[in-house]
Amino acid sequence: MENSSSNSAKLEKGLSALIITFNEESNIKSAIENLAFADEIIIIDSYSTDATVSIASSFENVKIIQNNFINYADQRNFAISLASFSWILFIDADERINPALEEEIKTIIQKENSIVAYEFNRTFLFNKEPLHFSGWQTDKIYRLFRKENCFYDINKIVHEKLIVNGKSAVVKHKLMHYSYTDFSPYKRKMIQYGKMKAIEELNKGTVPNIFHFYIRPVYQFLYQYIIRLGIFDGKKGIIICFLNAYSVYIRFQELKKLRSNN
Repeated sequence: MENSSSNSAKLEKGLSALIITFNEESNIKSAIENLAFADEIIIIDSYSTDATVSIASSFENVKIIQNNFINYADQRNFAISLASFSWILFIDADERINPALEEEIKTIIQKENSIVAYEFNRTFLFNKEPLHFSGWQTDKIYRLFRKENCFYDINKIVHEKLIVNGKSAVVKHKLMHYSYTDFSPYKRKMIQYGKMKAIEELNKGTVPNIFHFYIRPVYQFLYQYIIRLGIFDGKKGIIICFLNAYSVYIRFQELKKLRSNN
């Protein structure tokens, strides 16, 4: 997908809040309520099999579009194309904006400046308790940007990268990220990420070997647990660092399968 700068003259000043969903029935109600200050809320759902759509449909101010999921970058770019306003706030269903951050966002979209994208620092919560280390202490991601200046790199299909044509800055207040509620859901998420990263590796022409199968996962664990201080997160740190390393292991095992099928 290409940058939509050609449509910039038609865009109004306001805020489009976007969420992409699949089976988010436990999060979607509070996510929508949390975004009540936005001028429009658009949900791009990849045909959830739970109550996500029916819950979202109960809100009159929410527009729901169902679209087949190809990858995260593609789904996000599709969502951007539907936004009516220049400023876009892209939030995951498990992220929440506190009142201070809400006021900061409102101020940003009303003032005139040359900044076209803002990164948010995030507080990662493990079962509703903050995770202070394990690599998450520097977690930062673009969440607020102008539609006419930004789009997602189609080559980064997971942990997607926003391409910013212009100046960027970092907001003062943190975004709350309720990503981990139980071992099993987070493990499933890491397996999914690993499989999608395998496609990226395939596209890059990576040929997996013993280094990728064994050394990379061990290094990932030790890096997050020791260098990135996961050891100070106690049991939580062990679990998070292990599952992130497991995702690396899955990535190269899946890459091996993909290459053997080609």
